[in-house]
Amino acid sequence: MQAPVVIKISGHELTDTAYLAEFATVVRDMKQPVVVVHGGGKEISSLQQKLGIEPKYIDGVRVTDTASLTIVEMVLCGTVNTRLVRHLVDAGVDALGMSGVDRGLIRASKMTHADIDMGFTGEVESVRGDLLLSTLEQGLVPVIAPICLGDAGSYNVNADHVAGAIGTTLKAERVIFLSNVDGVLIDGSIIHQLTSEAIQTAIDNGAIYDGMIPKVQTALQMINAGVSQVVITSLAGLKTHGGTAIIRS
Repeated sequence: MQAPVVIKISGHELTDTAYLAEFATVVRDMKQPVVVVHGGGKEISSLQQKLGIEPKYIDGVRVTDTASLTIVEMVLCGTVNTRLVRHLVDAGVDALGMSGVDRGLIRASKMTHADIDMGFTGEVESVRGDLLLSTLEQGLVPVIAPICLGDAGSYNVNADHVAGAIGTTLKAERVIFLSNVDGVLIDGSIIHQLTSEAIQTAIDNGAIYDGMIPKVQTALQMINAGVSQVVITSLAGLKTHGGTAIIRS
């Protein structure tokens, strides 16, 4: 079996029916085995606000209290995962919806931070690569919600981090972060290639900020762990092999 491609699709696009239909056809036409990991932050924040909970982030990562964990599980494992699987199946993709809890696929522990209690926000401890490889060998496309299994319950893990851990475990050919921008923007221009030094400089001076920070940091971790290529791009870039490539220094 060829080395797989891991695609992480951003929550910004997951409410757009036309976008999802186009994404599904791109996945259908890919030659390599594919694993899809999805976010859902936009819909999570919307439901939080409707229920009187103000979304909280630190370094681009959501802080998940007890009430928010229930919302996150409903949105990611229910609404978003089912919608994405449906579009893929409609396009002819043999897609299988999963979360990190299913069969203990992804185990996580509580994320720690010096300044704030992260609640039920977690970080990946391990991935059952054997289970994913077996699923791919059957010709299935796993569609994974980033709710992961902890010792005392579930953890909400940033979808970028989950995609990175899966890519590293599977020694993926490429890990692709789909965003609502065509690549990493610095001073309004897309940077087609970034090294670790350039990324750290851009974070330190504020040129890379908010939700792009965990994306580029996860990309660096994957490159250092042996993933051949990490790309941050849009759906258009996925089709044309565009975007920003993260490379070793």
